[in-house]
Amino acid sequence: MFQQLPMYQKQGSSAYKKDLSNTLALVNHLNHPEHLFKSIHVAGTNGKGSCSHMLASILQEAGYKVGLYTSPHLKDFRERIKINGNEISEDYIVDFISQNRTFFETHQLSFFEMTVGLAFSYFAENKVDVAIIEVGLGGRLDSTNVIKPEACLITNIGLDHTQFLGETLAEIAAEKTGIIKANTPVIISETHTETEHIFLEKARQLNAEIVFADQKQLINYQTDLLGNYQLKNKQAVYYTIKSLSNKFKVSEKDFKNGFLNVVKNTNLLGRWQILHNQPKVICDTAHNAEGLSLTMQQLSNEVFKTLRIVFGVVSDKDLNSIAHILPKEAVYYFCQPDIPRAMDARDLFNKMTHFGFKGYCKSSVNEAYQMALKDASLKDVIYIGGSTFVVAEVV
Repeated sequence: MFQQLPMYQKQGSSAYKKDLSNTLALVNHLNHPEHLFKSIHVAGTNGKGSCSHMLASILQEAGYKVGLYTSPHLKDFRERIKINGNEISEDYIVDFISQNRTFFETHQLSFFEMTVGLAFSYFAENKVDVAIIEVGLGGRLDSTNVIKPEACLITNIGLDHTQFLGETLAEIAAEKTGIIKANTPVIISETHTETEHIFLEKARQLNAEIVFADQKQLINYQTDLLGNYQLKNKQAVYYTIKSLSNKFKVSEKDFKNGFLNVVKNTNLLGRWQILHNQPKVICDTAHNAEGLSLTMQQLSNEVFKTLRIVFGVVSDKDLNSIAHILPKEAVYYFCQPDIPRAMDARDLFNKMTHFGFKGYCKSSVNEAYQMALKDASLKDVIYIGGSTFVVAEVV
């Protein structure tokens, strides 16, 4: 059943449905499970996965039963739907599909639409205290946007998925503001002149309290997520939970332990994750210009003899938007993740050598990684990235 459903992560635009009618029909068919739990809605170009996991970790430390819905998965579909860090059971998925198969087939649901229904039903049946719901794509017309959350968090706005969301930061911001609900606090991670007025106007229209987290007092909690980019995410998460202090009791100790134990509490993978030392091997799921700028900046602070980069992308990736960000002095191992949507390794190699990059072409991620390990001295650094799907094959 899953194999037959259109899946954006594997197929790209042919699987994307810019319409909420199917999701609305589905939640109606399921007797509106989304009305049976409180939620926090998280959107943004980068950082929404990390923020969602941080929110879950802190609320778990505070003693709440927390549902967590994120996408895409790295290794196993069940990663997308968790309660207190534990993945949904295979039995529940099988039962859910068999009970609703006729509806799915009649309405020709996408993979994402069906998965949203599955998550909401699971959280409702298990009586979670709160669910952290990560937007899949955009906001306004995303399948998750049928909930009435306690708060909304919009992490940042960057030029990604422009074929669906708009060509400018302002257009993309307008799509993200679609998750803002009346009389519901909204936290914005980053203030930018191109988008600030859009957020302020939408919040004014809906009488929503708005907080720009980067304008607030800096917090000083440590986290087990090692990326420098997590500083902005921590700030946004803290003020999101603070906006709900009348609904959720969270102590300073809960914040401290929640930030320190994100991986332990939620099993988050692939965010500046160190896989090996001597040589140091780092992987990160950053895949667009904004995300890669931050990871490459952090990578430039590493001490190494030679930098080796295992790199693959999806077929519709605009290489012009990222080529200037990547270090030319590194040795590259261009490869192809094992999904239909991957850019052919030879095409990637040819395009990147045209930009002036040097390296090798390998048909698979594993071949590229093994060659990089074989070539590396103990003082080298190997970075693996370019796509979530490249990272998925090494974590």
